[in-house]
Amino acid sequence: MPKFYLTTPIYYVNARPHLGHTYTTVVADTIARYQRMCGFDVFFLTGTDEHGETVARSARKAGVEPKAFVDEVAAQYQRLWKTLGLEYDRFIRTSEPGHAAAVKKIFQVVKRAGYIYKGKYEGLYCIPCELYVTDPTPEGNCPTCGRAPERVQEENLFFRLSAFQERLLEHYEKHPEFIQPVTRRNEVISFVRSGLRDLSISRTRFGWGIPVPDEEGHVFYVWFDALTNYLTGIGYGAGGAKQREFSRLWPADLHLVGKEIIRQHAVYWPAFLLAARLPLPRSVWAHGHWMFEQEKMSKSRGNIVRAEPVHRVLGSDGLRYFLLREMVFGQDGNFSYAALLTRYNSDLANDYGNLASRLLTMVERYFKGEIPYPSAGADRTAEDKEVEAVAEKSITRFQQCFDRYDFSRGLEAVWSLIAALNKYLVETEPWELAEDETRRARLATILWTAAEGLRIATALLYPAMPTASERIWSQMGLEGDPSQVKLDELSWGQLPTGTRIGPFESVFPRLDKEAVLRQLRELEEKLTAGPTGAAPGGAVAADEQNWITIDDFAKVEMRVGEVRSADRVAGAQRLLKMMVDIGDEVRQIVAGIAEAYSPEQLVGRKVVIVTNLQPRRIRGVESNGMIVAAAVGEQGRPVLATFSEDVPVGARLK
Repeated sequence: MPKFYLTTPIYYVNARPHLGHTYTTVVADTIARYQRMCGFDVFFLTGTDEHGETVARSARKAGVEPKAFVDEVAAQYQRLWKTLGLEYDRFIRTSEPGHAAAVKKIFQVVKRAGYIYKGKYEGLYCIPCELYVTDPTPEGNCPTCGRAPERVQEENLFFRLSAFQERLLEHYEKHPEFIQPVTRRNEVISFVRSGLRDLSISRTRFGWGIPVPDEEGHVFYVWFDALTNYLTGIGYGAGGAKQREFSRLWPADLHLVGKEIIRQHAVYWPAFLLAARLPLPRSVWAHGHWMFEQEKMSKSRGNIVRAEPVHRVLGSDGLRYFLLREMVFGQDGNFSYAALLTRYNSDLANDYGNLASRLLTMVERYFKGEIPYPSAGADRTAEDKEVEAVAEKSITRFQQCFDRYDFSRGLEAVWSLIAALNKYLVETEPWELAEDETRRARLATILWTAAEGLRIATALLYPAMPTASERIWSQMGLEGDPSQVKLDELSWGQLPTGTRIGPFESVFPRLDKEAVLRQLRELEEKLTAGPTGAAPGGAVAADEQNWITIDDFAKVEMRVGEVRSADRVAGAQRLLKMMVDIGDEVRQIVAGIAEAYSPEQLVGRKVVIVTNLQPRRIRGVESNGMIVAAAVGEQGRPVLATFSEDVPVGARLK
């Protein structure tokens, strides 16, 4: 079998996983399942990136050692991937001793080739991105994340990235498939053509990293360390059988990355490999960002979406289907709970789930649970032949789309078959034919035709929705499971007749949209309000919480307010709407404190209000400020900040 080696980026362990991490890993899992059905020997690598200054700072703020901190975060990723049924072949952690040995090995190879030298760096550095900022925005911020960089000066080891400018451009020209989509390819080529500067690959300002051999006080730059995982995850430098496995699998066939790290994967990484005289990966695919109701997800905006609530309510396949169908791979996509529920009820419950349910019900009722034999070919009608033509076209179209990672249109091709099958049943009315014994042969043909179409649709849907596909496959009484179908052999007419269907139940029951929306939001609120970090004891570990200057703090205006009235927000268990007097005006403020305080407890109370926060709408209610509270205990119970002495309304806090 030919091999197919694909990777996700390894996820940075400064906070727990969110929808963006989930999306990339779902895509990788879908591709892995699809390629296996195409006859490839697939190796799927994912893992966690555990070194660097941001992680060290987050661990310090959490009050734990970095190793304990990263152990807990990595475990969170592994637990979530298991919960979602994501089946990787190897989960690599950059804190593993074997990875450290491999990083040192490739460094020695690159050093002996003459591409390493010692120098000093003085300039701007973005700690969250672990990048020197040589091209800041007009405001002086990091062009990747938009945050203010720090000015640093330190002795570093440098990699001669500038020596590879022409070789990289030549590779991009000869292999246009190397960087995808085209927009990212053009972006990278423009960057390289503008001139490459040598790259610092060590740090001396902190110690949480892999020590550089023979360079006391130096640890490897996180990207030199992290990118090497794609080699060490398949045995690079391990010797023996593992080295043979590496030789078999390398180069990677596909690196999946977010668009914000395309430069590291399409410029730095191939340059490192060229310096080490290793083959380059065949393709780097950069996908877009998920927006939440038209805004980019960000912890600072408080609009991060996580997979756990959706999984609890809709199951893993409901989430997988939405992510793959809603976003055109390579572009940005918009996530909303309303759109998620609409897709679920329309596509999964009404179309696919209802098709399976009513078809199997008719097989049970009219043929005692045994898939009937169809009529001879000469008796087939134009309607039967039309369903067959749609099925064959869907098989071809699906494979064409999935081969180029166009998941949305690939699923659309399957849904054209599902729609044709539902239309076929409506037009042929098998429930009417069942009342006429002379039409029993025609009834058998209709149900066999619909069952064959359902078999093909279910096989095609397996990479995207493995759990639901396996359940429907089993309910149809088919042997094995859909993962064993070879897509190049899938065609019309392979459904065994006389197959006895198994016990069946609804796979995608229709949901009450408003009730489920409330449930999803409440679960997300609880998850957000609870311990937000990844360290033991629920300590906070957010990459947004870097040190700020006194000038930054001076921008926050806090004043004493007095609550004039308070009411619950309709449909939101945790939210209260308050009218708060801040001295020169009365503000409407929404806060998630309803489970800790009743409206009556708040009226007349003096509280601390952030008054220059940009207004925003929470559950449709405008909030003009933020009330200050502490999060107490494991559940993060809010306790309002107040005063032991009498202070006037409107007084400023300093």
